[in-house]
Amino acid sequence: MEREATCQCQWGAESGQCKVVLETSELIVRGQIRRRTPIASLTRVSVKGDSLHFHAGQDAVTLILGSELALSWAKKIATPPPTLAAKLGISSQSNLLTVGDCADEDLKAAVETAATTESKNPDLIFACVKTADDLNYALDLYAKIASQPPIWIVYPKGPNKPIGETEIRDTLRRENFIDTKVASVSTSLTALRFIKRG
Repeated sequence: MEREATCQCQWGAESGQCKVVLETSELIVRGQIRRRTPIASLTRVSVKGDSLHFHAGQDAVTLILGSELALSWAKKIATPPPTLAAKLGISSQSNLLTVGDCADEDLKAAVETAATTESKNPDLIFACVKTADDLNYALDLYAKIASQPPIWIVYPKGPNKPIGETEIRDTLRRENFIDTKVASVSTSLTALRFIKRG
């Protein structure tokens, strides 16, 4: 989850009032200093009083956030984000069924952590859809599975796509599904998780 603060920033030799955004994988500084750096590259993270200290490459950085916020940000920086497989609920015990063309490399890697990816008794389904026809095909397959496991609908991000979030939600709600989770898969794909009511 994104965190944001306006604070005094010292970045190497530069100093100024800045808006700092701590995203899932990136730290962004705007204002009198402008920087963008991956969280994974930050080292020597510590808190002293009201200040968060770390190194970004060769630069020593200080953000005066207040003691509570500094501690919270330090913990977030030190905690690696969950893997895509973990976000999607995939483990080495998962029995998955994949439907459609899941060509994204990150998604393929996450799916490959499962025990099986072509299960006839899946405990999780991934349906990669690009059109309403793809979605209907996935739902037809789902109807043949007695266990009614959760289903992730993976679809392209952004406007002007053949299918989007509203159509997916509306279609599945009409079929008596409830959406329970959303996850960003990659820069081009997002996913909605649904379970069947009753």
